[in-house]
Amino acid sequence: MNPNRIKKGTTIFTGKPFVFTLNSKHRTTRCDNCLKSGKLLKCSSCQYVYYCDRNCQKESWPIHKTECTRLKKVSPKVLPDAARLMARIILKLNQGGAEEVGYYTEKNFRRFKDLMSHYSDIKVDVKRMEHFTMLYGVLSQFLDETFMPNIAELMGIYGRICTNSFNILDINMNTIGVGIYLGASVIDHSCKPNAVVVFEGTTIIVRTLTDLSSLDWSQASIDKIRISYVDLLNSNKDRREELHSSYYFWCDCERCKKEEPMAEVAACPNLSCDSPCSIEADECEKCNTEISVEFKETFREVVDFTAHHLEKMKTMAYLDVSKICLKKQKGIMHKFNIQHVRTLEMAHIAAMNLKCWEDAEFYGKELVPGYLLYYGEIHPLTGLLYLTIGKIQLHLEKPKEALQALTKANTVLTITHGDKHSIMEEELRPLLYQADMESNSANLLAIDIFYEWHVESAEQSALPTLGHRERKKQLLLLLLAVTYDSCLTVRSTTRDPASFHEAWIVLTSSGKCNFTRMFYESSE
Repeated sequence: MNPNRIKKGTTIFTGKPFVFTLNSKHRTTRCDNCLKSGKLLKCSSCQYVYYCDRNCQKESWPIHKTECTRLKKVSPKVLPDAARLMARIILKLNQGGAEEVGYYTEKNFRRFKDLMSHYSDIKVDVKRMEHFTMLYGVLSQFLDETFMPNIAELMGIYGRICTNSFNILDINMNTIGVGIYLGASVIDHSCKPNAVVVFEGTTIIVRTLTDLSSLDWSQASIDKIRISYVDLLNSNKDRREELHSSYYFWCDCERCKKEEPMAEVAACPNLSCDSPCSIEADECEKCNTEISVEFKETFREVVDFTAHHLEKMKTMAYLDVSKICLKKQKGIMHKFNIQHVRTLEMAHIAAMNLKCWEDAEFYGKELVPGYLLYYGEIHPLTGLLYLTIGKIQLHLEKPKEALQALTKANTVLTITHGDKHSIMEEELRPLLYQADMESNSANLLAIDIFYEWHVESAEQSALPTLGHRERKKQLLLLLLAVTYDSCLTVRSTTRDPASFHEAWIVLTSSGKCNFTRMFYESSE
């Protein structure tokens, strides 16, 4: 047995940011220090940033104290996120941050100056230079001359941000901020990654997606740790172009070297055949149905139509538009065509935003095969899709189906996030518990009978604060409590002694109080 073997689902790196910023669109809803949402307090001086409490404000003060008066001065204007991140880096470097190190092994570390700036690439990148020029103008007004570095140094900072920053993600993998993580910046890219980045607040966490023979950070190794810098739900061509335009390298990973036949495939004209077809072929390889010129023209029209509307929906998903696209794609695009998968994704998101739960469930389930193909079985987005589907199914009172989806989510997210992550403790486990309770139809039938018989015989004030549905849940706990072979289940899942006690009051009248009292006390 290899003693250096690293199992999938192992945390191999955690780190705090060198510098980070919360995206300005979240500044009134999330703490500027820990990024949590909730009740917030506004900074009394700049009136710009918000904090959870005094502790977060105090923790943030070393970096905020210098920017505070400047943010107040530019108010009511909002400083661009990139400008604020650059300003924070400049201020930190002026406060001795140049000597700060980020370890990625016990002995190896990086300083900010060690990050690649791609200075020569930035200088000939027209879009990036336009962006840099705008930021230079903003920073010249925001910072004093004593803080402002020369243009060459500033461009070096800008280049390091462009190619080394991480989007900070919430539990739903949505971007809420940007940070520089010195140690984590050593990790290279692959379109077939063996590790993934998730976040707990501002803490970056890198976890393995596959078993590794060893933990290897070297440059030339099969088992070198690699993450994906880009969204994997794209064709080889689009991923490689995005990587080159953003990070200045052409990816030659295993996935990019292989042909990707599914990305742009058509459906077979024979509706009873599920085989994907190349639009360049003359017939289906499986059933030999002819792919006519007319079919090819229709396919290209649908591709153009879909591309146009997907571009429009980059910032906002529309359910009606998504449905129109899907209707046009039916019988023309194969289910694994990336445009079709993207359209399903838009329909799923839009349906959730509109609280059209039946549509959201339908499109979520339709989306699963595409996610499994492009993201893989073990990926945060695959796990989150299962979680979302399960949550919707619970809302639609489909507990058995919800339990199946949530169990799959648990398998995936335990690997990608770990069982101590907040998404597991605060969201998935409570949902699993609820689905497990509600999915046992035999117990629910028994509880219906138990409810009618028992509540009538007990005092009506026994459960004064619980509605009909909540009463049934607590009474199900009761039923399990007096069923010997279910005691362990109750002991491991009941985390609310107050609710259990309310249920126990009802049970008192059934003559089972001695057993229940003993069980209740032993489970505290």
